[in-house]
Amino acid sequence: MRTLISNGTPNPLKESQRKALISLLVDDDPAIYQIIRHKLLSYGAQACDWLRPYMLSSDPAMRRRAREIVEHFARENSDQAFLAFCLNKGEEFDLEEATGLLSLTQYPSANIAAYRALYDSWAAELLTRIDRSTDAETVLGTINHYLFEELGFAGDDHYSQNPECCYLNQVVDRRSGNPISLCAIYLFVARRLRLPVVGIGLPGHFICRYQSSIKEIYVDAFHGGKFWTKADCIKHLLNSSHGLQEGYLAPVSSRRILLRMCANLHQTYATLEMSEEASRMQRYLVALAK
Repeated sequence: MRTLISNGTPNPLKESQRKALISLLVDDDPAIYQIIRHKLLSYGAQACDWLRPYMLSSDPAMRRRAREIVEHFARENSDQAFLAFCLNKGEEFDLEEATGLLSLTQYPSANIAAYRALYDSWAAELLTRIDRSTDAETVLGTINHYLFEELGFAGDDHYSQNPECCYLNQVVDRRSGNPISLCAIYLFVARRLRLPVVGIGLPGHFICRYQSSIKEIYVDAFHGGKFWTKADCIKHLLNSSHGLQEGYLAPVSSRRILLRMCANLHQTYATLEMSEEASRMQRYLVALAK
């Protein structure tokens, strides 16, 4: 068995050897599984080609373990793609693309194009309902009713302990998230409707702001689209002992939003003592801070 855990470059395997190796993935001994998994990982991406047919195996354990190894490589590729995005973009970029890439680092099989299409369909439905000749409160109220009443989006009070609240594919699937993820979805829809809505990164909370030449309305997506005034924002800052710094009410760039999303994930993974995932988020934070 020592040959299976060699740290050197693995020798090429014949087809019969590959099949014999893969058959041991379903060994009842967890230690054997870990050794075989390590050996397969040592062959790099070519192991994915070997394992894909086994993802359709009639054996549930084989399907599960083959899929886990294939997704391991997919997550590694997604990790590199997201890091490259963070390092090569400026302060403003396509936040939808960024959050999609972030989702793929944890859920590599997520269909990001399908989520974009879903945002398109929601905006198209809202276009049939919104009367732009009415006041801003009515327009935003229509959006709020659709997103939070009909589609059922809501804040998850335990979001600080649930990483799913940070990945937008999961937020859409579960219809539940943290303040910044729900605001991101609100922004995606509002921008398709060409409404002047931006993200506002209050300390300890995240909200949206609609601002025209005559109207300023803050929207708390975490609490069902509740309207805030500037006085409410100031009250929040005073109650949370953060003071009245002018920057707290300034629109947040795409980069700052993404950095805050990764910081939330880092904190959540650290709380859950998921050190490998916390380290991954730390790499993203360093890249985004440059």
